[in-house]
Amino acid sequence: MSSLSALKTPIFAVEGILHITPADYRLEVCGLVEMPRIFSLKELKTLFTAQTINSRLTSVSGWSVRADWHGILWKDFLDKVRPLPEARYVLFTSAGDYTTAVWLPDLADSKSMLVWEVNGQPLEDEYGGPVRMIIPNLWGYKSCKWLTRIQFLPRYETGYWELRGYSHRGQIEPGETFDVNSQKWRLISGGEVTEF
Repeated sequence: MSSLSALKTPIFAVEGILHITPADYRLEVCGLVEMPRIFSLKELKTLFTAQTINSRLTSVSGWSVRADWHGILWKDFLDKVRPLPEARYVLFTSAGDYTTAVWLPDLADSKSMLVWEVNGQPLEDEYGGPVRMIIPNLWGYKSCKWLTRIQFLPRYETGYWELRGYSHRGQIEPGETFDVNSQKWRLISGGEVTEF
């Protein structure tokens, strides 16, 4: 059992829980980028220097969890794939075709990353493993689980939850959230949750 499971972190999976073995995992990088290619999980781990960042994943459904996320910092990923100047958005796609688009400037947060471990353990299928995005300054539906494609685009494309009325930008709003770690309701001021 992972630490996220032990904390009883809620599981949301509109496509059902997807199962991808690490050996079969592939990440396609395409669109307006100098270095389009397909990475295996092994290549992601060997071609990039992995980092560990402590931050929160905060859900629009009313909860937030703090963890040590381990993987590739978004800025390091960009350095390798080199998006073209006309790229303005990134479309993230899951293995089950869930999509969400993010403005490139909203990913400039130093804690945004591609993640394959949490608190020193492999990311479980239930929480989006083998690889997912973590974007601490945006609502959790922007942090695509079971990530299999990253496409750089000149124009915005409406994603799964955005088509159903969720904010296109996905910026965390002030309010109250349930802190999974302490099991208490806490006030948040908006943006990345750093208060606790």
